[in-house]
Amino acid sequence: MRVLVTFLAVFSALLRFPGVKSHGVQPLSAIALHRAVIDIDDQAYIRATPLILGVNGQNKEWVTVEYGIQNPSVDDWIGVFSPADFSASTCLPDNLKTVPPLLCTAPIKFQYANYSNPKYRTTGKGRLKLQLINQRSDFSFALFTGGLLSPKLVALSNTVTFANPNAPVYPRLAQGKEWNEMTVTWTSGYGLNEAEPFLQWGLKGGEQRRSLAVTSTFDRNTMCGAPARTVGWRDPGFIHTSFLKELWPNSVYTYKLGHRLFNGTYIWSQMYHFRASPYPGQNSLQRVVIFGDMGKGEADGSNEYNNYQPGSLNTTKQLVENLNDTDIVFHIGDICYANGYLSQWDQFTSQIEPVASRVPYMIASGNHERDWPGTGSFYNTMDSGGECGVLAQTMFYVPTENRAKFWYSTDYGMFRFCIADTEHDWREGTEQHKFIEHCLASVDRQKQPWLIFLAHRVLGYSSSPVYASEGSFAEPMGREGLQKLWQKYKVDIAIFGHVHNYERTCPVYENVCTSNEKHYYHGALKGTIHVVAGGAGASLAEFAAIQTAWSIFRDVDHGFVKLTAFDHSNLLFEYKKSRDGKVYDSFSISRDYRDILACTVDSCPATTLAA
Repeated sequence: MRVLVTFLAVFSALLRFPGVKSHGVQPLSAIALHRAVIDIDDQAYIRATPLILGVNGQNKEWVTVEYGIQNPSVDDWIGVFSPADFSASTCLPDNLKTVPPLLCTAPIKFQYANYSNPKYRTTGKGRLKLQLINQRSDFSFALFTGGLLSPKLVALSNTVTFANPNAPVYPRLAQGKEWNEMTVTWTSGYGLNEAEPFLQWGLKGGEQRRSLAVTSTFDRNTMCGAPARTVGWRDPGFIHTSFLKELWPNSVYTYKLGHRLFNGTYIWSQMYHFRASPYPGQNSLQRVVIFGDMGKGEADGSNEYNNYQPGSLNTTKQLVENLNDTDIVFHIGDICYANGYLSQWDQFTSQIEPVASRVPYMIASGNHERDWPGTGSFYNTMDSGGECGVLAQTMFYVPTENRAKFWYSTDYGMFRFCIADTEHDWREGTEQHKFIEHCLASVDRQKQPWLIFLAHRVLGYSSSPVYASEGSFAEPMGREGLQKLWQKYKVDIAIFGHVHNYERTCPVYENVCTSNEKHYYHGALKGTIHVVAGGAGASLAEFAAIQTAWSIFRDVDHGFVKLTAFDHSNLLFEYKKSRDGKVYDSFSISRDYRDILACTVDSCPATTLAA
């Protein structure tokens, strides 16, 4: 007898809100779950091998999925579900007027059945190679007909699991609140009622010590709306952070993640290593990579949507291949575009693990992490898919005073970075504006000559068609309260994401170039160079047709920027494309301390020549 289960009103209501799809960038939102039914076909089959993954400690493995059906269609697709028994999920209604459906979870990834077999429409048989990561639960694979808009479940596979689903995974380094402090954050399935989390670490080749880790998690009620509270919800496990203090500058340390079970057993990760940060003002080679809007990609081609994966995977590949020439990374907002589908955060932290486990991976808050109506975000959009900042604040450590207010400063040798949170009010008179001024004003430019401002949305200059049509060439009100600060405190470079391309300005103040030079700057800049670096992976954006005087280089391609400080007087800026890692734009700054002190328009207080 045909079993028919129809998803009820909560998902119908969900899809009536266009913001939940966040402008269509999240591929899982394309699946019309409210229309899904179960109609098991005895003639259809799907099976996955191997049954056990990670027997040698791996946290990422490939599985083979084989399937067949008598009446195949080009719209047939394979969904990967975790936990495996997704039909037994317990769903809470999003509000008192809705009734939760029996089946209420989105797949963690999907692929069309004919992806690797062009003859699938004729034979009805297919085979896929899919990559799974350790996500604290088992997996099953489902064969659907009816396409994404009218999905019908016709076959369900066996269960696949990792040998230890709870294992500690995906360490993320970040600078602490002091220059000689490093933090390590990781994810596991062990709560404090099961095991004690800690980090074993020490100088490479030296004595090892143990530091306890703080543990956090959250539940469905912490989410602000759908899909994060409903179809996109997935248990996040436990997030642990350990603080490594009093590190020697530029020294190499080793570490591994540990959990001591209450029966005395120890669970270990592999061994990792990192280089401690230089002290503020230290004169050594310092290399910084900065980008925004990377998102996540799938090596198996699943969830392909809107051309995200090639750019994201290529950027990650370049970072991994050039780790020996990178000291710290800044990802300035729009981290993984989970948009309320929580499983995607695990997949992103797995993707960047080769980078984030070796060098500090600092993030900023973007609209796709924070924005949700009625939650205090500056913009009243639904771009976060109901996450309202919780995932970004929990999955990554940043040295803020209050993680709900995602602005902070961090020192790295000769650099001072001031990171703003564009999803909260930055205008004059606000708490954040006071922070920004303090960050810019408190740096000792004799020791740290390179002053960099970072933020997600473009508060400076951009030739985006949206900004151009508004006449602001930036976020409305963006420059009004900030450009005088940039000029007064002589910010060298301001770098933004949000707009998915690359653009560089001349040194500029109040729409006027303060220098006609384009590549080799000597002496005082007399303005700030503004850069849009939002093309790390998301679908690319074109420029407005108008050519402004301050825009001197534009590129519509995936890429990232790199700053190299050779010493207190010489800085190199490079824009590299993700597809090949080659430099396509660059400039250098050469100056002395007296050039930083030199007065220019609005950069020094009024003085008198009276004797």
